[in-house]
Amino acid sequence: MRHAFAGDLATRARDGKLEPDEYHGSTFSISNLGMFGIDDFDAIINPPEAAILAVGTARQEPVLRDAELGSRTIMTLTLTVDHRVLNGAVAAAFLQEVQAVLEEPLRIVV
Repeated sequence: MRHAFAGDLATRARDGKLEPDEYHGSTFSISNLGMFGIDDFDAIINPPEAAILAVGTARQEPVLRDAELGSRTIMTLTLTVDHRVLNGAVAAAFLQEVQAVLEEPLRIVV
């Protein structure tokens, strides 16, 4: 099996040049249609994986915070899980942690 950096893998994936051993055997996938302007969607699990995270587009929306109107970047994430493998509460806790990191990125280094 060949070892590669994420940037190299991403480039070869876009070019359709990944080797089968580079994309088989995973347990989790991320599907991003947000870059195409898709707000939200439900991704289908790739067997034998346990889950897949669907990422929608980031968009500015009006929000009311502390009685003041402002704007905030909103993005929809949808997690599809195989409940034979993962408990729904564990999946919900994972999504909460992803949200927290996206809202406060420095959490990953502190």
